[in-house]
This record gives sequence, structure tokens and C-alpha cells, in this order.
Amino acid sequence: MGQRNYYEFKPHNVGRWVVWGAFGLILAVAPLLFTSSLAHTMLSQMGIAIIVCLSYNMLLGQGGMLSFGHAVYSGMGAFFAIHVLNLVGKGHWPIPVSLVPIAGGLASAAFAVLLGYVTTKKAATPFAMITLGIGELVWASSLMFPEFFGGEGGISSNRVVGAKPFGITFGPQIQLYYLIAVYTFACTALMFAFTRTPLGRMLNAVRDNPERVEFVGYDTQKVRYISFIIAAFFAGISGGLAALNFEIVTSEVVSAPRSGAYLLFTFLGGATFFFGPILGGVLMVLAFVLLSEYTKAWLLYLGLVFLFMVMYAPGGIASLIMMNLRVASFGRLKQLWVSYLALFVTAFLALLGAAAMIEMVYHLQLNAALGPKLQFLGVPLDAKGVDTWFGAVFFMLTAVALFELARRHFSRQWGEIHEHIEKEMKRREAL
Repeated sequence: MGQRNYYEFKPHNVGRWVVWGAFGLILAVAPLLFTSSLAHTMLSQMGIAIIVCLSYNMLLGQGGMLSFGHAVYSGMGAFFAIHVLNLVGKGHWPIPVSLVPIAGGLASAAFAVLLGYVTTKKAATPFAMITLGIGELVWASSLMFPEFFGGEGGISSNRVVGAKPFGITFGPQIQLYYLIAVYTFACTALMFAFTRTPLGRMLNAVRDNPERVEFVGYDTQKVRYISFIIAAFFAGISGGLAALNFEIVTSEVVSAPRSGAYLLFTFLGGATFFFGPILGGVLMVLAFVLLSEYTKAWLLYLGLVFLFMVMYAPGGIASLIMMNLRVASFGRLKQLWVSYLALFVTAFLALLGAAAMIEMVYHLQLNAALGPKLQFLGVPLDAKGVDTWFGAVFFMLTAVALFELARRHFSRQWGEIHEHIEKEMKRREAL
């Protein structure tokens, strides 16, 4: 019999096109809606943070590798990029400024080739400890070798150098933002594509059941190693973009607190979903830029948010969104809006009471010379007044009690809705 050709029509995934189109549209329109110089700077930092958090999630969410030293690779990318930028400025390297971040990514990938083989020899807790040790080693080296790292003052440069195609100098922040937006979209798309490759799928399998992966003939260490290099490449690109954005790189970019920030905000965004680190990157910039301007106790607030997320939403913000989308798909979300409103109001009031006490403590410790009086959200407080402390404690405890009542009612309602969803799913399967 002769060979027959079969033609099959495969419809496009319309939802995916809509999501990616919306993502690109947001990146393009955002600086036109938020026109201040501060907004453009924050948007640029958000793009950089999205790339580095997604690259970190290649290790944590997709590979189950808890790294305490990811800042090593974003930081080394930043250092190499700033040196390349200086070489471009001196006329030694005739490459456009727009390609400098790729140089940072390649340098970080090369660095990961060197260190990643040792790092990925182990998994789980030993992997985390090795990354912590390498992170501390590189950070200490950044102060020992000022010729490359610039010492405590770091390395500075000027991004308005080299060729200027179409008159683009990257001097105005909005021009640099659009460069960062292009890199953000491209890197996000490439990292998403990685999750659909055989290597990306095998990385998930190594995370879930490494013994079975070994049994079917795959080398788990090699899978982790290659994925580690790819994650370092994207982290290096984010570091290169940061070098262009700030025009200075210091030893802080390879420090443990920077690695901890990547871990914290990737977790808050939701490491189990691809779009979770995107939310985490946005939150990281909002916390570091806006929240830190409003209060000196911002790290304490951030720690409390992380604590409550671990307790009540370990899947991060992305998991909350997906759970509610599931409820909405069965038409039951409208039954929860009153409970959500009660939870939000009581939690907000409890936070206000706790924040008043925190601000008074910080005022007594840091601003004692200014006297006991302070303003908190327009309300005058007396940090040494018994009535003020009693009022804040009473306000917080009352709000906490109301929150607990609202939470118990919400839990019962949530359970009933999910019982209905399970029954409905079984009914549909039986049809």
C-alpha cells in the first residue's frame, strides 16, 4: 500500500496568545500611564526584578533547588557588564550598549559552568548549604579584589557611549525602560518556553521523584547542572540591565541579603506557578522603593507578611489567584465577596493597631531626641503615653478577634463551596 499523507488542523491556544499579548501591552503602555521620573525608574527596576525572580524560580519552583546564593550570578553579570560598558566607552569593544546585558548573561553562565558542577552534585539541604557557602565566598572576594570589584566604592560607568542608532542614546530613562521591557518580554518568553522543553519537564521530574528519574536512565545531576547554567544566564542578563540602569555596581549585588530577597519575593509571588515570580518581582520593587520610604520598620513588616503567607498561603499570591479562578469558573465566587470584605477590613484594622505600636517602639529607639510625640497616618501618638499604648493594644486585639470570627466563617463557606465543586466535577465526569 502506498504512503498516505494525513493533515491535521491544530487550533491555536487563544488564551495563551491573549495573555502574552496583554503582558506585552502592559510593558508598552505602562510608562505612558505613569509618566513621572520616579515611575519610570520603578518600572525599569520591576522589569529587572521580574527576570531575576523568574530565573531563581527555575531553580526553586521548577527544580526544587533552594539556593541561598543566586545573587552571585546576577551580581557577577552586573560586574562583567559594567566592565564591558567601560570598554565600550573607551572604544576598545565596538558593540552597541543594547547588547551589554547579554555579555553579563554569558559571563554568569560561564561562572555557573565553573561553580555549578560542584553545587549541583548534591540536592536538597546540601545544595542549599553549598550555595550559601559559595555566596559568602564570592562576597568576601568582592572586598579582597578591588581591581575587579572596585572595593567598597564599586565600579561606575556611563551608559551614554558607543554607537547611537536612530538617535537612541539610552540617556533618558524612558529609552532605557523600553530596552529593559524588550529584554523582560524576551527573557520571560524564553524561560516559559524552557518549561515546555524535554529538559524543563525532566527538571520537574527530578524535583518530584529523583529516584525514578535515575531508574529510567537519566543523570539527575546533569539535569540540575544544565538548568543551573541556564538560570545563571538569565540572572546575568538581569544584572547587566541593572548595571545600565544604575550605572554603578557595588559588592552589595553579590551579598547574602540580595539572595535572600530573591528567595523571599519569589516565594511571596508563588513559586509553584510560572507567573508567581512576576508578581514577586513587582512586589520587591514596591517594598524596596516605596515601603522603605514610608517607614524605617519596613523590614519588620515584610517579615510579618512573609510569616503569615507561610502560615496561611504557602503557595504564594499566585496560588490564591488560581484557587479563586477555579471557584469563579464554577460560578461560586460571588458568594464569597462579603466574607472577603470582612477578612480584608478586620485584617487591615489589626495591621493598623500593630503598626501603631511598632512605629512607637521605633520612634523611641531611633528618634528619642525628637520627643515622644509622632504622627502616624495623620493621627498624633504619644510613644510614652499609657492611654496611647492601651488604645493601640485594645484596637489590635479587637480587630484580631473579629478577624478570627470572619476567618472561621470563611473557612466553613470555602469548604462547602469546594465540596460542591468536587461533586460537580464528578457529575460532569459521569456524563
